[in-house]
Amino acid sequence: MTDRTDLSAIPAQTQDWPGRVAELEPAPDHGEQSWTGRDRLTGKRALITGGDSGIGRAVAVAFAKEGADVAITHLPDEAEDAERTAELIREAGRTGVLIAADLRTLEENRRAASEARDRLGGLDVLVCNAAYQMTHDSLEEFPEEQIHQTFETNVYSPYWLVRECAKDLEDGGVAIVTTSVQAYSPSEHLLDYAATKAALNNLVVNLAAELGAKGTRVNAVAPGPIWTPLIPATMAADKVKGFGSDTPLGRAGHPTEVAAAYVFLASDEASYVSGTVIGVTGGKPVF
Repeated sequence: MTDRTDLSAIPAQTQDWPGRVAELEPAPDHGEQSWTGRDRLTGKRALITGGDSGIGRAVAVAFAKEGADVAITHLPDEAEDAERTAELIREAGRTGVLIAADLRTLEENRRAASEARDRLGGLDVLVCNAAYQMTHDSLEEFPEEQIHQTFETNVYSPYWLVRECAKDLEDGGVAIVTTSVQAYSPSEHLLDYAATKAALNNLVVNLAAELGAKGTRVNAVAPGPIWTPLIPATMAADKVKGFGSDTPLGRAGHPTEVAAAYVFLASDEASYVSGTVIGVTGGKPVF
C-alpha cells in the first residue's frame, strides 16, 4: 500500500480564496512520488483547466509521468501553485505549458485553447476541470454574482472549450469533464455548485452522442470529497473539520487517487468508453 498522509481526521482550517497547496494541513498527495508511469499516454498532448492544484495538478502529474505533454490553465492568483505543477511536469521529462486565464468568458476559452494548441503542436486530450464554489447556509445568502460565476466557470467553460477543441479531438481524441458526487447527492450549502455538476453530467452524454461519429470520446469523472485548497478556501472551518469522514471509507481522498480515472479515460484502454461518468467517491453512490 502507498504510504500517504492519513486524511481521516482533517482539522478545522480556512484559507483565502482561491487557496494554496502549501497551507493545507495535512499535505495532499498529487502523485509527486507515489505515481508510477507505465507509458499509457506516450505522445499525447493534453490541456487541463484548473491544473495548478488539487485534482488538476494530480492529473497533470500523472499524465506527464505516463508520457504526455501538458498545458494547464490557472487563475492569475494561482501562479505560484501553477509554477510548481509545471516543474513537476518537466521533472517527468515532458513539456509543461502555463496559461493564466479566467475562463468565465468565451474569449478566454478561445485564447486558452489556441495557446495550448500552438505551444503543444496540437491537442489529443482535453480535461475540463476548473471549477468555482462558495458555500452558504441558506438560499437567501447566495449572491447573484456568485450564481453567474459558478455557472460561467463550471458549465459555460467546458461547453465552450469542447466546442473550440472539437476539430483537434477528431479521430481518437478525448474530452474529460470533472463533475461531482454533488450531482447525485447535493448539499444545501453547495446549492449552485451541485446544480452545475448535474448539468455537466447531462452535457457529457449529449457531447458523446454528438462527437462520437467523428471519433471523439467524451466522459466524466465524479469525485467525492477530495482534499484540495478549494475546500478550506470556500467552506467554513467547522465544515472542513473531519471533511470526508462521512464516506464509507471514512476519509477524504488524495488528489492522486482521482487521477487514475482520468488516465484510464484518456488512454487507449478506454477506446470503447464514451458517454459515461466514473465515480471516485470513497463509496458514496453515483447513480
